Amino acid sequence: MQDRMERLLDKLREQGHRITPQRIAVLRVLLESRDHPSVEDIFEKVKVNFPTTSLATVYKTISVLKELGELLELEFSNDHNRYDGNKPYPHPHLICTRCKKIVDPELGGLTDITRELVSDTGYKILSHRLEFYGICPECQERR
Repeated sequence: MQDRMERLLDKLREQGHRITPQRIAVLRVLLESRDHPSVEDIFEKVKVNFPTTSLATVYKTISVLKELGELLELEFSNDHNRYDGNKPYPHPHLICTRCKKIVDPELGGLTDITRELVSDTGYKILSHRLEFYGICPECQERR
């Protein structure tokens, strides 16, 4: 995590963005999170140590990271968007329809599928989105 943090900070500096304690706190939340937090989740965690931080600061940091290609945004029409700062590139997700938990499964065959699509169709794949919806083991046990 520390290496990724340093790379992000260097990239922000190179692009002329200010490095504030609040921005570092937002980065830390994103990098420590395994649950793909929403802006509101990030804001709640950051304001614990920086109570004067505004929601706008979090949104601005998210926007900058997306512009730099360092943050993956998961858009949901009926819910808050969620963010992945650890894997800022397209990858599959498992999403629990009850508790909204998001997990990053390892699918080794996805690279092969992508190559096959390119070969069969001639498309240049720019991005993809692969999501599986279901009920996580914890929610299944609570039932």
